[in-house]
Amino acid sequence: MTTLQSEPAGAMLRHWRERRGLSQLTLASRAGISARHVSFVETGRSHPSRDMLLKICEELEIPLREQNSILIAAGLAPAYPEHRLGDVPMSAVSDAITRILRSHQPFPALVVDRHWTMIDANDAIGALVEGCSPELLEPPVNVLRLSLHPNGLAPRITNLGQWRSHVLVRLRHQIGATADPVLLRLYDELSGYPCDDPDEPADSHSLVVPLRIRTDDGELSFLSTTTLFGTPLDVTVSELAIEAFYPADDATAAALHG
Repeated sequence: MTTLQSEPAGAMLRHWRERRGLSQLTLASRAGISARHVSFVETGRSHPSRDMLLKICEELEIPLREQNSILIAAGLAPAYPEHRLGDVPMSAVSDAITRILRSHQPFPALVVDRHWTMIDANDAIGALVEGCSPELLEPPVNVLRLSLHPNGLAPRITNLGQWRSHVLVRLRHQIGATADPVLLRLYDELSGYPCDDPDEPADSHSLVVPLRIRTDDGELSFLSTTTLFGTPLDVTVSELAIEAFYPADDATAAALHG
């Protein structure tokens, strides 16, 4: 939970509206209510229904975890459950994750939570973490820290400047969307790691930023994709992401198949 949880529901909504760069009038138009009503909700002069709060949260694209916090602050029950992956209701999700990771072999794939903690991974992830310091591989493993830490993957990344910039930009966008203080602290930590070429631009001929890793058998080059669960109704599910790596050239594909 963020530090907003201790605030009144109206103040929390105002924070999210301002973070999204919306006026009260714009939000009111999107939510189908009056600007006066939005003002009254934010100041606590009006006590909106559960449905109205959820409608406003939807228009502000507030994460499910924070929507629950707002409802609790308004004296209402949370709208979304939060289960662990091992719980019975999550069996279908857990099975899907297992199948995805297994089917992605021999290419690396892993599952992370909202703080980039690794939840699961397939065996091919060894191609990425080989040579990393053992303490960085002790659970809970933060994959962003693992990739940019000087004792992690960073010394083997041949385009570290490009990759570091890509990671930090992506993390900034996530912080803007979630207002998560844990991610903000992680950003401060990662941006302080040493890098000889932090501002190295991406190749003008590339459409995406690859991850290039030096190995004993030569350089491996990967393209990464992120898979999210569509229309999640559980807090845990809404915060899971599957990071999959695909070979960016024939040599990498051959090395992994071999």
